[in-house]
Amino acid sequence: MEQTNKIFSTLPLRLNLTRGQNCSYLPEQIEQRIATDITNHSQVHDRLAETGFRRIENWVYQPACPNCSACKPIRVVTDQFIPSKTQKRIQKKNADIICKDVGITTTLEQYALFQRYLGMRHIDGQMASMSYDEYFAMITNSPIDTRLLEFRTQADNELVGCMLIDRQRDGLSAVYSFFDPEDEKRSFGSFMILYLIELAKMQRLNYLYLGYYIPFSQKMSYKVKFKPYEIFIKGKWQQPDISAPSHPPR
Repeated sequence: MEQTNKIFSTLPLRLNLTRGQNCSYLPEQIEQRIATDITNHSQVHDRLAETGFRRIENWVYQPACPNCSACKPIRVVTDQFIPSKTQKRIQKKNADIICKDVGITTTLEQYALFQRYLGMRHIDGQMASMSYDEYFAMITNSPIDTRLLEFRTQADNELVGCMLIDRQRDGLSAVYSFFDPEDEKRSFGSFMILYLIELAKMQRLNYLYLGYYIPFSQKMSYKVKFKPYEIFIKGKWQQPDISAPSHPPR
C-alpha cells in the first residue's frame, strides 16, 4: 500500500469508510470499502487504479472488510495474451457480433437489457432495483475518459450486450458489463472480455483491468481464465500461481 499512501498524502482527498453490509460474493462475510470522491481530482484516478482501486461513477474505492481480504485486484497482460482453444471457439461463435462505441449515450433499449440481465443473473444483488435515472448516472457520471460499447448482431442489429469501460494511461478497465442472459451458448461475458483484450492491444495498452478476483466465488473466479494475469499483492503486481482454497477466510 506504499504507493497508495503517497498519493493520499500529497493530495487533498477525503477518505470515507462505508457502512458494513452483507457481502454479495461470500456468505457470512461483511463488506466495507474505503472510498473517495475524485470529481475535482480526475488526474489521480490512474495512479489509484494502478494500486488496486476501482471506479464507480465519480468515486474510487477499495475493499476494507473487517474480517476478510479475499478480493484481489486482477489485470490481464494484454501483449502476452494468447486465447485458449475454448476462447477461440467463443470468438468464432460470435463472429457475427459487431461492436459500436456510443460514448456515454444511454437508451431505454440498453436499460431493458440491463434489467433482463439483473433479473436472471443478479436478482439478489445491490443493483437489482436500479431505476433508469440510476442507470443513467452509472453510465454518464464519470470525471475520466469513459465509454460505453454496444454489441449487436450483424443480421438484425439486435442489442445483445453492453460494456462500460475506462481508458487509463496503461490500459483499459472493464467497469461493468451486461448481456443477453438467455443465450448461454455464446458466452457473451467471456466474448466481451476477449474483445477488450484485442482493443487494448490495438491501442498499444499493456493491461486490461478486470476488477477483483475472489478464488472461492464462482461469480468472480472466471477471471483467471484470461492468461497471463497479474494480481496486486503486498503493494505490487505479481503473476502468482493461484489455486483456489477449499474454504473462504473466516
